[in-house]
Amino acid sequence: MKIKLLFFLTIISINGMSQVNQALLNAHSQKLNNAKVYLLTIINSMDENKFDYKPVKEEMSFKEQLLHIGENLLWLSSTYIKEQPIAQQELKNHPAVMSEKEISIFVGDAFDYAIQTINDLDQSTLLKEFNWSGGKMNKLQFLNLIQDHQSHHVGQLIVYIRLNGITPPRYIGW
Repeated sequence: MKIKLLFFLTIISINGMSQVNQALLNAHSQKLNNAKVYLLTIINSMDENKFDYKPVKEEMSFKEQLLHIGENLLWLSSTYIKEQPIAQQELKNHPAVMSEKEISIFVGDAFDYAIQTINDLDQSTLLKEFNWSGGKMNKLQFLNLIQDHQSHHVGQLIVYIRLNGITPPRYIGW
């Protein structure tokens, strides 16, 4: 009887954890999709002739920030979530002269790739660890890093927009 009860409780526990993990992945996917919509709105709000704007010489330009966000989304999601790294030359091989439309497409595609990678993730691998910056991080931590990194740079883009006298679009985040 005790073995049957233990087996039953184990099955319930595993099922509950699976539901929580799936809810977590769904939340990350939805959040990233909302971030994509918001960033594309930000791109459209900046005058294309100001894409090379940078507030100080040490900072990346508006365009460089956008390319960095896209490249980072592709790198982190391919290398640490999907575990099929995209070649570095593909990640950093964007011409200096890209139109607003080309940048929007690149950024949108990078978000779509990251979202699909999250949607395809085998939740049993969430705690798999990788070497990172002198320590270890698991896939769950990389999901958080993906969110934090793009949010960090979007915040910088909002400042760039404001410094150019443009009111940023209303936040779409959750």
